[in-house]
Amino acid sequence: MKRFDSLDALRGLAILIMIFVDAPPVLEKIYPIFVHAQWEGLTFADLAFPGFVFTMGASAAISMSKRRPSRQKILKRAAILFAIGILFNELPYIFAYFLWDNFAGADFYERAIAHIRIFGILQRLALTYALGMFIVLTLRSEMKIFYTAFLLLILSSIGFHIYAPDNPFADGNNISQAIDFILPGVNHICEATHDPEGLYGTFACTASFLFGFFEGKILLENSRTKEKVMVICAAGVILLIAGGIWSNFDIIAKRIWTAPFALITSGIEILLFAAIIYALDRIPKAKNFLRPLCAIGMNPLFFFLMSNFMLLFFKILQVDGTGVYFLAYETVFEKIISPEFGSTIFCLIWTLSWLPLAQILYNRKVVIKI
Repeated sequence: MKRFDSLDALRGLAILIMIFVDAPPVLEKIYPIFVHAQWEGLTFADLAFPGFVFTMGASAAISMSKRRPSRQKILKRAAILFAIGILFNELPYIFAYFLWDNFAGADFYERAIAHIRIFGILQRLALTYALGMFIVLTLRSEMKIFYTAFLLLILSSIGFHIYAPDNPFADGNNISQAIDFILPGVNHICEATHDPEGLYGTFACTASFLFGFFEGKILLENSRTKEKVMVICAAGVILLIAGGIWSNFDIIAKRIWTAPFALITSGIEILLFAAIIYALDRIPKAKNFLRPLCAIGMNPLFFFLMSNFMLLFFKILQVDGTGVYFLAYETVFEKIISPEFGSTIFCLIWTLSWLPLAQILYNRKVVIKI
């Protein structure tokens, strides 16, 4: 399959942001913009996951231009992603069981089995991918796919308003939480009131996937780059305006993936996509500058999983009762200008440390697929 540097670069940017925002040793000691919004609002950190969902949709459009996958293959890939996600949720307890002497079998059973978290980032990706692919296989028409994305957002919004007309998006009383309490149940969600990657948010998240698919189809067109960029920018502006208008009725919230959140983040991703396409076509040295992003973007899930795997390991591995990861921050970085600045530098170093391996795989054209 032909690779598009613009898509690899955007996907790589999304993964690097995901690695960065997962890296703070202490959430209270980093600038708020690098932390997910607690409920309502939008931060830099909130752009990471939607960016990857968007590029997943664009990648699907490109892969389908060569070969249409069967529904069985789609379900198989989604099931593998979902299973890896559940295993990933269990990693902290598996590490603790083998590395902590005081983490007994009873603790392991209570946390890892009795209260196992069913959903998560990879599980959300799996469900979004499956639903999104079934939609595009059924509809085929680009404009129908675009309209269906809006239909999903409308249905998602209506659900919130019907369930709690007086305060549809209250933290602790909304349709997303109500469904979480039923499936997977109160013992298997990430937080006391809801799961940020719960089932209900998958519908609006799929809209983000479909917007990415739509832009991927534009990328495949044989028109000139200038025309592509203009069309892509127009779509991005439309989504931003729609999201801004919609935010007068619904809140912007990643934790329940509301309609304005999906529209605004997709609009931002589309404009970034257009900027990268334009830069690669018009700026001679742009490809050299964007190569590290392309390298990460060529194996996005691998670097997401590996970075988080090592992050968990170094956080749980202890020296004199203190995690090695936190100890490195506390010893070297915490006192650089301020704890927030030192934490930012620490996260940046951790993020950039994955680039050499990405470059090796990129140079050898090694693509690790799931």
